[in-house]
Amino acid sequence: MIQIRERDLDAQELSRFTSAAIEIARPAGALVLVNDRVDVALATGADGVHLRASSLAAREVRRIAEACGRAGLLVGVSTHSVREAAEASNGGDFVIAGPVFETHSKMEFGPPLGLRKFSKIVRASAVPVLGIGGVNLNNFRSVLECGAAGIAGIGLFSTPGSVAENVEMILRLTPGL
Repeated sequence: MIQIRERDLDAQELSRFTSAAIEIARPAGALVLVNDRVDVALATGADGVHLRASSLAAREVRRIAEACGRAGLLVGVSTHSVREAAEASNGGDFVIAGPVFETHSKMEFGPPLGLRKFSKIVRASAVPVLGIGGVNLNNFRSVLECGAAGIAGIGLFSTPGSVAENVEMILRLTPGL
């Protein structure tokens, strides 16, 4: 999945950018989600929306999508606690929980959860959980060993020239993934 996370774009610019991403991603088999903009996700035909923990409730977004004829819209929710993950499970299709490890990009959400708290979130959620925050080639397996359905990342998947190498390494180190 590719998440479009461009908070500085207005609706029209974000719609154009999302539409262009969909044209590139879909033939490659990737799904496109729009960060926190249900309107843009619905207008562009994106595969889903990813909600911040402070956004509309997942069940409300699900109701809006169904009213617009998009019952299959994927709804993901960022969470930082067991309580948030349990709430997100009500209407959400998946949860992204973190930060699991220390990372500069997630410092605003407080100290890292660590593997013990992350495991509790995985067990409390009724939907698949992906780990985010400080996940790298040295520690991603520990996130999966907690029961995570997968990992999400910015740094791990955004360095030009190393994305394919990192994906290949992850697949090689986790047979059957």
